[in-house]
Amino acid sequence: MNTVEADYVIVGAGSAGSVLAARLSEDPSVTVAVLEAGGADRNPWIHIPLGYGKTFADPRINWCYETEPVPELGGRRIFWPRGKVLGGSSSINGLLYVRGQAADYDHWRQLGNAGWSYADVLPYFRRSEHRMGPMNAWHGTDGELAVSDVAGGHPLSEAFIAAAEQEGVPRNDDFNGRDQEGVGYYQTTSRRGRRCSAAVAFLRPAMRRDNLRVITHGLATRILFAGKRAMGIQFRRDRSTEVIRARREVLLCGGAVNTPQLLMLSGIGPGAQLQSFGIETVCDAPGVGRNLQDHLKVAFAYRCRAPITVNDVMRRRLRMLRAGIDYALFRRGPLALSAASAGIFVRTRPELATPDIQFHFINFSSDTSAAHLHPFSGFTQHVCQLRPQSRGEIRLRSPDAATPPAIQPNYLAEELDRRTIVAGMRLARRIAARPALHAYIESEYAPGEALQGDDALLDYARRTGSTVFHPVGTARMGSDAMAVVDDRLRVRGIEGLRVADASVMPTLVSGNTNAACIMIGEKCADLIREKELSRAD
Repeated sequence: MNTVEADYVIVGAGSAGSVLAARLSEDPSVTVAVLEAGGADRNPWIHIPLGYGKTFADPRINWCYETEPVPELGGRRIFWPRGKVLGGSSSINGLLYVRGQAADYDHWRQLGNAGWSYADVLPYFRRSEHRMGPMNAWHGTDGELAVSDVAGGHPLSEAFIAAAEQEGVPRNDDFNGRDQEGVGYYQTTSRRGRRCSAAVAFLRPAMRRDNLRVITHGLATRILFAGKRAMGIQFRRDRSTEVIRARREVLLCGGAVNTPQLLMLSGIGPGAQLQSFGIETVCDAPGVGRNLQDHLKVAFAYRCRAPITVNDVMRRRLRMLRAGIDYALFRRGPLALSAASAGIFVRTRPELATPDIQFHFINFSSDTSAAHLHPFSGFTQHVCQLRPQSRGEIRLRSPDAATPPAIQPNYLAEELDRRTIVAGMRLARRIAARPALHAYIESEYAPGEALQGDDALLDYARRTGSTVFHPVGTARMGSDAMAVVDDRLRVRGIEGLRVADASVMPTLVSGNTNAACIMIGEKCADLIREKELSRAD
């Protein structure tokens, strides 16, 4: 059995893991090893913004998970893409940079997690960020992560923004600024027409250091313990079993699916479930795998009166050729687009303090995220509820790490979630009926204008709703019996083991999750450095 050693062993080179590796390896006196189940991010489609359409279902760089049948979605299984490559899901996502609301993090603090209020975490967001323009109270300009404002000008995006304003939604030119509420353009993790994943921003520059080792194509199979202390990771690579020993700490950054799976495979989780698979219980932790939350989206697709959508480019060879040349020479055009250019954060009820619905406006249309584009001029409004009350779970299917776990998101299990998604769908129709956007609409392709009434809209959501790719919460932070990690991200009941990824979020942030995961990686690095400084003193 091959064995290597490092001071810190990081499992997962995704959004948080890449940051953590870069920050810890800044200290030349320590050694860091990163274990990634996927390979290097050499696929050229990873780095082309619109290329996520090519990587969305590619099993070479994507776990391509599928949920269990979801009761409230008519027993449908939902496709769950997750990155299996350097950069993790930041290498295959839609590039949107959204932090969520200040109230999200203040709520984490109110749940008893000291050091996680918005005032506490804002410096970490700013530390990572390299945004063009002057530095201000909300944004940083000296970080590694390229954050760009989407250039306006596409007539459909402009029409969508104007229609929302006609509906009474205020204009907002910075969803990550003073307030989130409003309509405007998203910021993206891109620069000059290239994706800026966590691997590009943080990990690859750090890999030049002699004290950082990155191991790819290594599937973690279990955490190794000496009593209640984590001592390293056992993994499989090229049909052989290998070990990385951790002199100081093991840091799990596998995400909301893989982290709870590895914890349970290693004997940390609900005791009865572990025993049913013959896994010896190291720490009976009933909260592992529980508290799963995700954003559900419902799509409204439209036939466009004008041939100005991405659909039109991709179904005509000459226009495709021109788009390719435009991108190759100038890094612009359709291939430089993120998943959504414009969006909305809005309240469905006036008594709410903050927005509870998010819109993604997309200049193309398809039947599902993994399907081919429609053979007509089309565009889409995606509606998603920001703070669902429904909770799901991750469970083991097998004691073999190569077998995906059972994923049950339980979408729309709560009445509030059902009411909120319907309210968002009604708003989507009102915006589409406003003159600015209606002028471009030939017809509503889906769900179709014949479908009316709240019950019919809810039925459509159940038949067609799918993930927005933001699973969190399965190793949540807290101090109660169901919490898996404490507010310093240490696994409760175990020494030398932390979790730093989306699974520690007590509640889902109000927006896309990549920015929050990068922040968690930043904060975890500081927590570790604080520990080392106190030990030195």
